[in-house]
Amino acid sequence: MPRGSDIFLQNISKIVVFIVLAFALYLFFTGHGSPGGGFIAGLMSAGALLLLALAYDIETVRKVIPFDFKLITALGLLIALCTGTGALFFGEPFLKHAFGYFQLPLLGKTELHTALIFDLGVYLAVVGVTMTILLTIGEDS
Repeated sequence: MPRGSDIFLQNISKIVVFIVLAFALYLFFTGHGSPGGGFIAGLMSAGALLLLALAYDIETVRKVIPFDFKLITALGLLIALCTGTGALFFGEPFLKHAFGYFQLPLLGKTELHTALIFDLGVYLAVVGVTMTILLTIGEDS
């Protein structure tokens, strides 16, 4: 049975994790036009998951988020690499990004970038590496 301080940490962490993940999402989507992007959003998301691991335990986090973080790292690196090499097929330099304006339902005229796909790869790689390191250290202690 959890002690009083554990119950307090668990309840507060639910709110804080939601706020941190929402801010990480904001940073992820604003990264191509202002400070932010996949790297810092990935670090913030990993920090939120770490808070859950501290508030509960590592096994609970693994049950709630049943992903192998090493595979998430590999997927992120693959996405980032494919985004970078995609420009080569159009005769552009490696990592040259493209953008365009599209009419999307509910959103109207929206600017879309290939940088967002690259940031997704960076985000997944950062979350995967950070969580692999933190959970490995946590399991050893």
